[in-house]
This record gives sequence, C-alpha cells and structure tokens, in this order.
Amino acid sequence: MEHSRGPPRVKNKAPAPVQISAEQLLREAVDRQETAIHKPTQRFADLEELKEYQGRKRREFEDYIRRNRIRLANWFQYAQWELEQKEFARARSIFERALDVHPNNTQLWIRYVEAELKNRNINHARNLLDRAVTRLPRVPKLWYKYLWVMEMLGDIPGTRQVFDRWMQWQPDEDAWNAYIKLEKRYGEYERARQIFRMYVQVHPEPRTWLKWAKFEEEFGTTDMVRDVFQTAIQTIAETLGDDEVDERLFIAFARFEARQKEYERARAIYRFGLDNLPRSRSMSLHAQYTTFEKQFGDKEGVEDVVLTKRRKLYEDQVKENPKNYDVWFDFARLEESGGDPERVREVYERAIAQVPPTQEKRHWRRYIFLFLFYAIWEELHAKDIDRARQVYDACLQLIPHKKFTFAKVWVAKAHFEIRQGQLTAARKLLGRAIGMCPKDKLFREYIALEQKLYEFDRCRTLYEKWALYNPANCDTWIKWADLERGLEDYDRTRAIFEVAISQPVLDMPEIVWKAYIDFEEEEGQYERTRALYERLLEKASHPKVWISYAQFEINIPDEEEEEEEEEEEEERPVSEAAKARARRIFERADKSMRDADLRAERATLLAAWHEFEKMHGGAEDVERVARMLPRRTKKKRRLDDDTFEEYVDYVFPADEQQTKNLSNLLALASKWKQTGGTITGGD
Repeated sequence: MEHSRGPPRVKNKAPAPVQISAEQLLREAVDRQETAIHKPTQRFADLEELKEYQGRKRREFEDYIRRNRIRLANWFQYAQWELEQKEFARARSIFERALDVHPNNTQLWIRYVEAELKNRNINHARNLLDRAVTRLPRVPKLWYKYLWVMEMLGDIPGTRQVFDRWMQWQPDEDAWNAYIKLEKRYGEYERARQIFRMYVQVHPEPRTWLKWAKFEEEFGTTDMVRDVFQTAIQTIAETLGDDEVDERLFIAFARFEARQKEYERARAIYRFGLDNLPRSRSMSLHAQYTTFEKQFGDKEGVEDVVLTKRRKLYEDQVKENPKNYDVWFDFARLEESGGDPERVREVYERAIAQVPPTQEKRHWRRYIFLFLFYAIWEELHAKDIDRARQVYDACLQLIPHKKFTFAKVWVAKAHFEIRQGQLTAARKLLGRAIGMCPKDKLFREYIALEQKLYEFDRCRTLYEKWALYNPANCDTWIKWADLERGLEDYDRTRAIFEVAISQPVLDMPEIVWKAYIDFEEEEGQYERTRALYERLLEKASHPKVWISYAQFEINIPDEEEEEEEEEEEEERPVSEAAKARARRIFERADKSMRDADLRAERATLLAAWHEFEKMHGGAEDVERVARMLPRRTKKKRRLDDDTFEEYVDYVFPADEQQTKNLSNLLALASKWKQTGGTITGGD
C-alpha cells in the first residue's frame, strides 16, 4: 500500500454550487460567539439604600487595604471609587493615607495630582506638586508636571520660579533645554543667554557650547558667536583637559566664519584644530578642512591640507614608535615636498636623535640612511655645504667603529669632498677609514678614485695593503693583475698571479686560476698555459679542468698557422695535430678518473668527449667514444638510520664486460665442483 506524503490531493476541482464570501464567514463566526457576562445594573430606590451600598463598598476596600497595604492598586481603586461618588474629601484622605505608606512613589503623586486637576482643584494640585518636588527633587517627571500646570495657567513668573528651584539641583541637559525653550517662546533672549551661562558651567560638554553658539547665531550678533566659541575652547581645555576638546567645536566655528565670508579666519581655525588635536580625534575636522579648501581655497591651500593630514599621521606614528626609521624617511620626504627648509631640518634632527638602543649592526642599517639623506638634502637642495659636512662628521663620530662600521658613509663623505674640490681631504678621509676599520669596499672605492685620477703608484700601494688585509679575496688579486696588465707590466702581472695561487686559503681559487690561464693564453704563451693546466690538474682533477684543457689544445694554432693568423681573419679549420692533442687530453682524463673510480665525473667527461668527436672527429672516433658512454641506473642504498634512498649510478661497458667474465668464471668453478673436479666438454 502506498503511503501518500504532503497535503491530501483534491480529486474534484470543480466549483461548489453554493459560494460564500469572507464577510459571511466572519458574520457566522460572530453570531456563534457566546455572549459575555455583564455586570448587572444596580438601582437605588432611596438615599438610605445608597448610603448602605457605599458603607458596604467602603468596608470592602478597607478590608483589602488592611490585608495588603503595600499594593498600590488597592489604594488607586479605593480613591477612584470615592471620586466617582464625588466624595473629594474622602478621596484626598485615601491619597494622603497612601502617601504615608508610599511617600516616594512617583506614580502615586502623579495620580493624586491628575485627580485634583481633573476635578478643577487647581490650588490643591499646585500645593501637591510643590510638596512632590520638595519630597522628590531628582524626579524630572514631577518637575515637568509642575511646569506644565504653571504654564497652562499662564503664570509665567511662577513657571520661572519653578525652573529656578529646579536648576539649583543641577538637573540633566533636557531640563536646561526646556528652560531655554520657555524663554525663547516668550522672546526673553537675554534671560535665555543668562541661562546658557549657568548651563555651560554645570554641563561644560562641547554639545552644550554648540547649542549656545547656535542660539547666538540665531538671536545674537557675530561677536557674541565668536566669544562663545573662543570661551568654549578655552574653558573645556582648562576644566576637562585638552583631551576633551572636541573637533565639532572647530568645525562649527570654521563653518560659521565661512558663512560670514571670513575665509582666512576659518582657515586659521581649521589649522589650529589640526595642530592641537591628535589624528585619531580629528578625522572629520580634516575632511571638512579639505572640503573648505576645495570650495574657497587655491591650489596651494589644497596641497597644504594634504600635507597637514600626512604630517599628522606621521606624527602619531613616530610618537607611537620613535625607532621606526621608515616612518622618519617618509616624514622627511613629505617635508621636503613641502619646501619649508626649517621643517625639513627639524624632522631630520628629531630623526637622527633616535639613536639605536644597542650596538648591533643590524639595528643601525636603516638609521645611518637618515644622515645620508640629510646630508644630500643639505648639499643639493639647501645648498648649505658646511651643514652637510657637519652632518657627515656627526654620523662618523656616532658610529662605534671598533665594533662595526659602514663603508657607504665613508665613501659618501669622500665623494662629497671630491664634489667640493677637496681631493686631499677625500684621500685623508679614506686613508683614515682604512686605518681605523678596513673593509673590502673601502679599498675598492679608494682604488677606483685613484684610477680615475691616473695615480697608478697609489693604486699599487693600495692593492698591496688590500692583499695584506685580506689575502683570501680572489677579487683583489685579479683586479690587481688586471691593473698591471693594463699598464703592460706582464712580469709584475705574472708575479701577482703566482703569489695569488700560492695562498693557502682562497675564497674562490678557481677564478684565480682561470684568470691566470686566460692571461697567458691571450698573450700567446701557450707553453706557459700548458704548464699552468698541468699544475692545476695536480691540485684538482676536475672534469671541467680537463675539458677546458682539451678546448685549449683545439684552439691554439700551430707554428705555421701563427704566421698566417695575422693576415687571415677568417675562421680556420682545426688541424689534425690539435685534434690529436685534445684526444690525448681526453684519454688521460678518462684513465685518471677510471683509476680514481669517479663515475659521475667520468660520465661528464665522456659526454664532452663525445660532443667533441661529433664536431671534429670521424665516424669511427664517434663510434669508439659512444661505446664508452655509461648507462644510467637507479639504485638504493642504506642510510645510517636504516632507511633507503635512491641515487643515480653509472654503469660503464668495460665494467659490464668485466662483470660478465667474472660471472662465467664463477659458473665454471661451480660446475667443476659439481662434477667432482673434472669437466668434460663445454663451450
């Protein structure tokens, strides 16, 4: 049996023969409702019967009150019943008895007063309100009720008296606003002004002053409005502190001046506010200042707004973290774009005063750029050479050179002196730097300076000192040799290279050997070059050295070809003698690496040899080397932690043949053992 889901399906969708409307449905529902039980109407035949009924009801109410005197509903029902009976004296008695129980209940006082007002007992109501506000002076509802009654009666002096009584209790702002509105309704603006003076003393918040300023703008004079704003800023700063001065005061003051066409006054107010308020509390002020400058200012004014905003941002950032030198960089660039030299100097002086807390070089790397940028600005933009020199000197005195130094500072100061034509001072400075704290960069820059001046004797002296300071620096030896070669002193060049390669420690010895070999090859000293290759191979039998050696043998011309080389500049073919020399080099290298069991290096060498034969050899030579090429295989080896790793190994054909022969020998030995020592027949 199928179970249907969802609402039941309607089989007959045809309209019903009798249609009913929504109105009929509602009428039928109302007709079917049960009638409510109404209280029967009680009729009294004479006065005696009425008195009996009233006595009975009073006893009931008294019983209710006797059982629960705290419940206000009992008192309200009792008093309301007496009012319905026109027994006002009895109703007052009930309210008074209730006040004895609940003297501080605001609702009770309000019901009592409304009962008197409803029955037009005005004097009773005023007396009650006077008692109420005397009893509960901190309840605004009672005061508002009292004031409403007095004003509705047209007793304006009495209303002012009530307000004055209330103001002595220093109520909230709504009470003061109501008092001011009263005086404005009756045109007593001087009274309203006096109320504002008391108002701002009790509530010196910015919004109070803004209300007073708006009032003076509407009913007073321009000078009065200005006095209000100026007094507001001064009073708030003195009473509440500078942190409580609100940007809304400056915005409203500036807008007022703009409406009076006093644009310079408005601009001064905006700037004063931005200079004295922190950025976190002056965002709206700056936005309004920007809008003001766009409406009433010129291009310089708009740019000044942008500078002011960025300046405030950087001030807050450096106040939060004075050691953030990147912010100081941006701050200084901002002031440089502003074009005010005094501001630029002030920012740079404040920045360089933030000395790193420790004498670790990593903390000083960004700091010294403040001095460099400062000095460059003084030289190029301010044109104050003496001040720029003082900045450099201050930086050099501040750096702890015994622990670390910065070559860029020494070099920048030297270049500065050269630009001023003080060559002797630049040399003394660099010499002092090398003597105090030698560094490779200092030597390099000093030598570059002397080379530009063609002072080669000074360059030789500096290279000697550099080599003594750091003999492991290959760049020193190579540059020194290049200098001597450029001066065509080849014997000195060779001596420098010989001293270099004889050093026990070099950071990159291969580049020194390569430079030495290239020098001899370019000078045409091929025998010397071969000797250098042989010496290098004694120290390092690397495949690159062998390949370079073979390439050298291919490229050197024979004796007969050397004479024709100067006449013919076209590409000449490689001679058979050169090929033979190169093959001998490759054969020597292959034998050396095979003996040393250097598989990867040997594979690299054979690959280069194969390429050489493809380019310069015949088919037989190519085939011979191809048969020597190894086969790559992947193998596994056990590590110290009992795990395995894959590595690439090379299997050479000669090794495979040797392995095959050994396998055949072992097979024969096994067969000999199985046959009892005799082998008959066989392959």
